[in-house]
Amino acid sequence: MTDRPLVALVYQRPGMPWMFEGARRAGVDVVLIHRPNPRPDEALPAQLPPAVVRTLPLDIFGDEDAALAAIEELHAERPLAALVTALDVAVPFTAKAARTLGLPGLSEETSFAVRDKREMRRRLEQAGLNTPAYVGLSGPEDWKLAADLVFPVVVKPAGGFTSLGVTRVDSAEELESTVKSVWEVCERYLGYGGSSAQFEGLVIEEYLDGAEYCIESLSYQGRVKIHTIGYKGCPEGPFFEEKVYRAPAPLSPEVERSIVEQITGAHAALGVTDGPTHSELRLRGDEAFLLEMGARVGASGASHHIVESVTGADFTGDTFRIAMGREPLGWDEPVRHQGTGAMYFVPVGGSGRITEIAGLSEAAADPRVDRIVQLLHPGDRILPYPEYSGYPGFVFSRHDSYEDAEQFHDALDESVVIHYE
Repeated sequence: MTDRPLVALVYQRPGMPWMFEGARRAGVDVVLIHRPNPRPDEALPAQLPPAVVRTLPLDIFGDEDAALAAIEELHAERPLAALVTALDVAVPFTAKAARTLGLPGLSEETSFAVRDKREMRRRLEQAGLNTPAYVGLSGPEDWKLAADLVFPVVVKPAGGFTSLGVTRVDSAEELESTVKSVWEVCERYLGYGGSSAQFEGLVIEEYLDGAEYCIESLSYQGRVKIHTIGYKGCPEGPFFEEKVYRAPAPLSPEVERSIVEQITGAHAALGVTDGPTHSELRLRGDEAFLLEMGARVGASGASHHIVESVTGADFTGDTFRIAMGREPLGWDEPVRHQGTGAMYFVPVGGSGRITEIAGLSEAAADPRVDRIVQLLHPGDRILPYPEYSGYPGFVFSRHDSYEDAEQFHDALDESVVIHYE
């Protein structure tokens, strides 16, 4: 037996190490709850990740009742101190399981609001926060409800993740066919039309043409601390493949003030009082408009790299501390920037069966690179957008300046290439 707290970590990719490393720093044991039939990029390695003392296969989407019963049984054997997830679609289940056991966690209302973009938009608008004009659809036949929006618009799944199905539409004439196409993607990847679908529906909102930013924050007992604001590029569509993430982003005082106001206000509007948030927003002029806020550590835990590189904070460790009702480290100290963190998304650059991802071994030799995570390999198949095939991989690096990170990413654009059959 051990006196270390036991925490359930729900559906964490073993190949993304930051959550496991954070658990170890927080001094907890982890029971890793995983899919009964994991995808290749989620397969358990022969040697379990740091802090993991047990694994438990549960189908939290297909048989929620059985999964909750199994967690209650686990809790009876050795009490859990908390449940944590870095997977957006698992946030509602994780919150429900915590409530079932009487543990800290998101309320039912909040876990709904951070997952359903229609409810998120409604709450932000009700709170007087910046919100692009939008409509929510219950089915593809409702597409005409969006015909009066100012084009271009963006169609996105109400309960989607990453950029799955997110598509720009430039004219009303293209709207019906695009809505139908996005709905078909949701049927394949989100189970729309089936009994296990979560938050079935779409959001159509007016396109914002300014730069995109990503914000990593922690909240504890209602207080919000923004750790980093990072630049995510200025994607134009029609599909919104992520490419770069660099922090801290150079910002004018007006833009920074608007971002802070919108992020702080969104925490209150959505009811997120404790835990990490990963938020994305875009600008219209100097005004920030929230695209979405996830109540989790971003990018399967990889946002820790950005925060730790910039501030030195133990972002994933503090996620576990807050989940157990503990105060984060240095909570009363101001955030201080000490470096630049960068994350490069290996570009898809086409579709088909991968024969090689060139340039990663050369990138790994650069002393600025912390680590490279490759999720897709030769033999794997990438489908054309708007289908979802997952991220091919990431390059994580640290820099002395934002300009150096930008130049490094420009060089990777020339050297990192996926070759297809």
